[in-house]
Amino acid sequence: MNIAHQYKLLPTSAQKIIMNRWLDMCRAEYNFLLAERFNWWERNRNDINSCPLICHLPELKDNPDYYSQKRGLVPLKQDKPWYKSVHSQVLQDCVNRVKLAFDRFVKGDSNGSRSGKPRFKAKNRYRSFTYTQINSGDINGNVIHLSKIGDCKLILHRPIPDGFKVKTAIISKKSDGWYITLSLEDKSVPEAITNVVPTEDNSVALDLGLEKFVALNTGEFVNIPQHFRRSEEDLSRLQQKVSIRQKGSRARKLLNRRIGKLHQKIARQRKQFHFETAGRVLDKADVVFVENLKVKNMSRRCKPKQDETGKFLPNGQSAKSGLNKSIADAGWASFVDILSFKAENAGQRVIKVDPYGTSQHCSNCLNKVPKTLSERWHSCPSCSLEVDRDTNSAILIKKLGLDVSLSIKRSRRNPREACAVV
Repeated sequence: MNIAHQYKLLPTSAQKIIMNRWLDMCRAEYNFLLAERFNWWERNRNDINSCPLICHLPELKDNPDYYSQKRGLVPLKQDKPWYKSVHSQVLQDCVNRVKLAFDRFVKGDSNGSRSGKPRFKAKNRYRSFTYTQINSGDINGNVIHLSKIGDCKLILHRPIPDGFKVKTAIISKKSDGWYITLSLEDKSVPEAITNVVPTEDNSVALDLGLEKFVALNTGEFVNIPQHFRRSEEDLSRLQQKVSIRQKGSRARKLLNRRIGKLHQKIARQRKQFHFETAGRVLDKADVVFVENLKVKNMSRRCKPKQDETGKFLPNGQSAKSGLNKSIADAGWASFVDILSFKAENAGQRVIKVDPYGTSQHCSNCLNKVPKTLSERWHSCPSCSLEVDRDTNSAILIKKLGLDVSLSIKRSRRNPREACAVV
């Protein structure tokens, strides 16, 4: 079983200087290695049949892969002796980061989905370095020994569980200081396997929304706190002050630090709310049915519209931008991940259900009842069911999860799997 604990570090002024210097050197090496891969990719990615046979074909350069770039760390320390002060594992992890970023761009992930072209790291975008090997003996009370940095104090707010071994340590710089993330492993503890069979009595379903964050099939609601919206005015005021400060000045840096701390506060408030809400939901049942939402698709920009002359027409993006901000503020995907994580650790289950049509059908008679987005009340003319729109969707999600109401006619849609077990 693998888990991770994060603690706050309390480094000295000298240790902060060392860690900041390591970040700058690792960032420079990351950009150099990424540029080396881009150079090879641009010069050698064409197929052989894309060139005429009569032209001269130069000898292809060797592909800078993980191992060749890793071997290049030895001459790097000879040409630039100041890199000798950086731990070897930290530099090797820098090479691995380049490999992962470039592979996702060229080959894609395990599902075949490719990411965008990797960007070169600016000074504020390279914020962590990793010790790939660390021992439990390096931690003595509230002090951890970091090679070539020294003994550093940390706030050990929770002890390391017995039997778990420390595998890696990630040192990260955030707006309010330095943190260390320890990955722990205990091979004797098996991964949690849940075999709970969903029934009518041991399951509950929820519908996610923006007016109400969670609507349960029992008729209960959880209001949405809108942490970002509450702090948006303070954030806007700070950003206006930054815009009039001279670039590179100390005042501008201090204001940017305040903005970063405010963003960090908003993110932590949202995460705490998600954990508390997930705990309350899991207290009600052993199986939870949730919507399998494609949040990334829901928050896409509107397609541009043009007339016959090529002039751009209004496409509703102004209103959609506000909706996208509210979707990001709600953090649906993060909540579902937290809910799944807590359910797995507690021996419970979270089952994702295809939400298509759940807001346009009656949960009682299954007839289609078309509603616009502004209509928040479900009123069925066939069976006279009167209920909140989100509650109706939650009831229907539970029926779909239990395979009770799979006869819903989802018009003009290819058949697909209704449920996906997490």
